[in-house]
Amino acid sequence: MRPFQPVDTRTRVVLGFSFFVLFVALWSLATYGGFVSRTFLADPLTMLGDGWYLLSQRGFLGDIGITIWRVVGGFTIAAALAVPIGIAMGTYKPVEALLEPFVSFARYLPASAFVPLLILWAGIGETQKLLVIFIGSFFQITLMVAGAVGSTRQDLVEAAYTLGANDRGIVRRVLVPANAPDIAEILRLVLGWAWTYVIVAELIGASSGIGYMIINSQALMATGQIIFGIIVIGLIGLISDFLFKSINRWLFAWRLA
Repeated sequence: MRPFQPVDTRTRVVLGFSFFVLFVALWSLATYGGFVSRTFLADPLTMLGDGWYLLSQRGFLGDIGITIWRVVGGFTIAAALAVPIGIAMGTYKPVEALLEPFVSFARYLPASAFVPLLILWAGIGETQKLLVIFIGSFFQITLMVAGAVGSTRQDLVEAAYTLGANDRGIVRRVLVPANAPDIAEILRLVLGWAWTYVIVAELIGASSGIGYMIINSQALMATGQIIFGIIVIGLIGLISDFLFKSINRWLFAWRLA
């Protein structure tokens, strides 16, 4: 191994899969070997059995679908508003001076702390779930996009002015294209955080979703079902992450090799 030396696709897949195998092996050793009580940590086979029960008897596919819808809905609304505001903050210093103190303050507020208030304001319907994801994602995206745009190479801007570009053209023809790959990566990262927020929203005042299933399983001490729900979240997140990366490579092949 050498610093930053790339590996081929086959090696990457083998190494990544090997770690999952090691993780399951250690999990099996802990449960089947009697090191951890199966009351508190279900073994892999029990988890798979409970998962099949959820899918075949309890309509868990519907819960998965509604959770995905909530994540996509809340995150899309947050991104659609945060990206333009972040670009404006990174481009125009008066806008940055106006908004950055509040955005920096708000991004440290945990989205979970708003759940009781949002239940009072919006009830326990879908609006409350979407708002939790929105609050958790919006301020993070805004500040990260502003930082990316604000660090644009000044020689690109000066060259565009020299060639006759106006202020609007600088934003449209220089700042947005130059930072589009970074903005796409920011969205990919924050999408992962959005999954945390939706589960928090579903743990309180929900009647469907993966988080709702997990909290019900906790009351029954069904650790196999809990672990299965957590693994489903991880698998969906992993798939969405790979899709995001693939789209980014396709859109910005010149930047993301």
